[in-house]
Amino acid sequence: MTDHIGRFAPSPSGPLHSGSLLAAVASYVDAKAHKGQWLLRIEDVDRHRTVKGSRDRILKSLEHHGLHWDGTIELQTNNDDRYEAALEQLHQQQKVFFCQCSRTALKQTPGPYPGTCRTKKTSRYIAATRHQPASHTLRFECGEDTIDFTDRILGKQSFELAQLGDFILRRRDSLFAYQLAVVIDDAEQSVTSVVRGADLLSSTPWQIALQQALNLPAMNYAHLPLITHANNGQKLSKQTGALAINNSHAANNIYIALTQLGQQLPEQAQRLSVEQLLIWAIDHWQINRIPKTALIAS
Repeated sequence: MTDHIGRFAPSPSGPLHSGSLLAAVASYVDAKAHKGQWLLRIEDVDRHRTVKGSRDRILKSLEHHGLHWDGTIELQTNNDDRYEAALEQLHQQQKVFFCQCSRTALKQTPGPYPGTCRTKKTSRYIAATRHQPASHTLRFECGEDTIDFTDRILGKQSFELAQLGDFILRRRDSLFAYQLAVVIDDAEQSVTSVVRGADLLSSTPWQIALQQALNLPAMNYAHLPLITHANNGQKLSKQTGALAINNSHAANNIYIALTQLGQQLPEQAQRLSVEQLLIWAIDHWQINRIPKTALIAS
C-alpha cells in the first residue's frame, strides 16, 4: 500500500475544459511524483446537475490525455447509505439541527447563516417527494472553533467557523450535500492528499470540521489557481461557457497545463508526446512553483 493517495473528482455536468484539466493534471502528477495512487471519483451526488453522456466524455478525455486512474471508479450515487450513517452519527453528537429557513428569508440576512434554527436538534423529518420539498434542511452547527491548516501552495490558512456559518448536510430536496459527501468519500477511499481549485478553499475548513466530528483522518490540501476568462475575469467553468477540451490536441493541452502550473519543461517540450510530457513532469515536479494567483485562459 502507498502512503500517498490522490484523487480527481469531476462532476458529470459537462465535458472537461481547460480548468478541470489543470486540476486533473496537477493531482495526477503530484500523486505519481510521490509514487502514490491516483483515484477517480465521479461526484454525481447532485442528480439534478448530471448531464447524460458527460461521464463517458470525461473518461474518454482523461484517457486521451494519458491520465490513467488506479482502481475502480467511485460513483457518489452508490453511497447514500454511507452518508446516512454519517448523518446519524452527527445527530447522536448533537451536531445537526433542523432548519426551516426559506431562501427568501436568508437573502434578507446577508452573510453567514444567522443561526435561526440552531435549537431545533430534534424534529420529525419528512423527506422530499416529486411534488413537495422536505420538511427541513439539515445543517451542521459550526460553533466558535478556528480551523488552521497549511495549504501546500497557499501556505498557512486560518478560518473562524462562526464567520463561515452553519452549512448544509442534507438539502431541501433530500439529496445529501457536497460537503458531507466529499468528506465521507475521501475517508472511504483513504485519500491522503487533495489537489483542487482555489474556489474550494473556503469549503476546506467546513470539511476539516466534519472530519474532526466524525473522527476521520486528516488530509493535506493544495489549492490551485483558477483559470479565468480574459474578458470578464470570471472563473472558467461549465456555467460560464468554458469550451470542452479538444482530445485531438492532447499533447498541446498537457503542455499548456504544465506551463500554467509553473513547471520547468525541456526545450523540446512542444515536440514531446503526452506520455513523455507526463513522465518529465512527474520526474521534475515542484509544487512550490505553482502560481498563487489566478491565471488567464489562453
